[in-house]
Amino acid sequence: MSTDKRQMKSAARLYAVQALFQMEHSAHTIDNVRTQFEDHRFGAVYEGDEMAEGNVDLFRKLLEDAVAHQAEIDQMTDRALVEKWPLKRIDPTLRALFRAAGAELTHSTTPPKVVINEYVDVAKAFFPDGREPKFVNAVLDHMAREAKPEAF
Repeated sequence: MSTDKRQMKSAARLYAVQALFQMEHSAHTIDNVRTQFEDHRFGAVYEGDEMAEGNVDLFRKLLEDAVAHQAEIDQMTDRALVEKWPLKRIDPTLRALFRAAGAELTHSTTPPKVVINEYVDVAKAFFPDGREPKFVNAVLDHMAREAKPEAF
């Protein structure tokens, strides 16, 4: 896969996490948020910084699957979290990340190890100095083993 295609998929994952976060913190519908991102974020330029162009098909699939299967994904995430930390108590950015990653783990053919690596990178983008990327790695590893045990 070319670097450009890989970067576009990575950008789509980052945008999906941001869009899911935005949906949770506003009254916007999936259609409203999807349109906002596709029209105003993908490839946009802010203060001289160009936003990455995202893979629109992957972005839409992640959003749709995360919303359509949210209960199932949230339950899987809860099982992967330490009992003292139910999903509703964790950082909302991480909650959005787990929903996007859970959608990709359960409703795509992307190899689980690729999904884990990609979303650990997303966590690093949001939490460059924190412990969150290690936490994300551990939770997603648990979720991946449940979703696709044959891959391990």
